[in-house]
Amino acid sequence: MARKSCLFSVFVVCALILTAAPVLAQTRPIQISLVAPVQIFPERYSITGLRLNLIYGRNVSVTGLDVGLVNHTTTGKFKGLQYGLVGLADSDCAGWQDNVVNITNGKFEGFQYGFVNYAGNMNGFQLGFVNYAQTAKGLQIGLINIIRQGGLFPVFPIINWSF
Repeated sequence: MARKSCLFSVFVVCALILTAAPVLAQTRPIQISLVAPVQIFPERYSITGLRLNLIYGRNVSVTGLDVGLVNHTTTGKFKGLQYGLVGLADSDCAGWQDNVVNITNGKFEGFQYGFVNYAGNMNGFQLGFVNYAQTAKGLQIGLINIIRQGGLFPVFPIINWSF
């Protein structure tokens, strides 16, 4: 009986390792990119740690520090601090985007600081010259502030909010 239990335990552990290996294999701790696809790892990999984009970097998702001229995440989520000229998240973003132009097409949670800030569904704070959100729960401060649906005002100078 003890031998069957031991064999079953070994089988379960091996099955868990083998099924988890492909998921773990898709994550890398660091990425250095000149211009996608000229980067250490192809864009299909997620980066957890540091991504340095000398000109343009693109990956599925990034968790951690994302620094470069153009920082692009595709289908996955960006979580952390993004700093550069253009920050582009095709999906969701949580954290701090500090670029001249910040674009999050999905749900944004956190702080966007830049000349132009765009969020599909913003939950947080936008500080910039032009701030735009499709829907928002939070505060916008800038020369032009736009909350397409549900804001106190659709367009308002200096400050706009929706809670």
